[in-house]
Amino acid sequence: MEGEEGTQQPQLVLAHKLFLLAQNDVEDIEKVRLRDEVFNFIVANDMAPLYEILVGNKVLNLNQKALDSMRCKIDDELKKLDEKIADAEENLGESEVREAHLAKSLFYIQIGDKEKALEQLKVTESKTVAVGQKMDLVFYTLQIGFFHMDFGLISKSIDKAKNLFEEGGDWERKNRLKVYEGLYCMSTRNFKKAANLFLDSISTFTTYEIFPYDTFIFYTVLTSIISLDRVSLKQKVVDAPEILTVIGKIPYLSDFLNSLYDCQYRSFFSAFAGLTEHIKLDRYLHPHFRYYMREIRTAVYSQFLESYKSVTIEAMAKAFGVTVDFIDLELSRFIAAGKLHCKIDKVAGVLETNRPDAKNALYQSTIKQGDFLLNRLQKLSRVIDL
Repeated sequence: MEGEEGTQQPQLVLAHKLFLLAQNDVEDIEKVRLRDEVFNFIVANDMAPLYEILVGNKVLNLNQKALDSMRCKIDDELKKLDEKIADAEENLGESEVREAHLAKSLFYIQIGDKEKALEQLKVTESKTVAVGQKMDLVFYTLQIGFFHMDFGLISKSIDKAKNLFEEGGDWERKNRLKVYEGLYCMSTRNFKKAANLFLDSISTFTTYEIFPYDTFIFYTVLTSIISLDRVSLKQKVVDAPEILTVIGKIPYLSDFLNSLYDCQYRSFFSAFAGLTEHIKLDRYLHPHFRYYMREIRTAVYSQFLESYKSVTIEAMAKAFGVTVDFIDLELSRFIAAGKLHCKIDKVAGVLETNRPDAKNALYQSTIKQGDFLLNRLQKLSRVIDL
């Protein structure tokens, strides 16, 4: 069910704990504590369907007595909910019928029965007229999607929400949808779009049900650093009052952002090392950990090299607080991958930049596309002549 203002939805807190249980980087003693917390939460919320899946996947051990008790409570509660629906349909109005169906939908969400929850939400939608209330049902569906990391369901739900907004809808829900879509984009490695959506929502954030405001700022800064140019980063992130009030509460994040902007590369690498564990153990960022690490290093090396036509490898290594061998190996990888526009003179120990001219690059691209078009036309003319 949706969390109150300032409170993350309990099921999404549970999802994060289940994610941590699957990580090798989490210590065994911590996993024992997490396993107890997960089991206690599942029993307290009668999440028998989810419990059976976790037992099948050997995440939790089977406690038959607890499972039977949960099943019994679920049967009793479903019986009561069905009675309320029947009573509302016979004796009350359309609004009461909808509320009774919604209560059943929320119960299925609470017990972790994905398929029945989605099915019941569709039934509830068929009883719903107001666009705002239909949007709320989409948000419930999105929360189910994020719990199960079902990106197909999330994508369809976001498209559905956008179609609903064409019929109407208030700004508060529109702003909430931006955060949901931003989280989806970040989770699917579209960091640039995620950054823009997060920045658009920064002053109107009310989406506490999916993550706290501190986490929102964390995601906003991380996605912005590899997506925005220096001028935009300064205006929208470094000097943003909403970010300044929170960034100090998040370990290493302030040093990470400000040292990059201020070109304090030694401090940047120190903060960068401190943040890696946080990024690695985030369920939305974890699949993109290596990619993000590469992108942020590309951004910082590019920024450093922009100031020079040539620079010694030793000077660059000193600026970053690393060894010459390390920086040599790092740069050779990025140059080979086409990420950095420079070349290494190993004999002289010098880096020479060869940044491509934007107009020249556009000209070369136009020529290349023109050649491709001419080839296609020639092939087409041969087919027509035949």
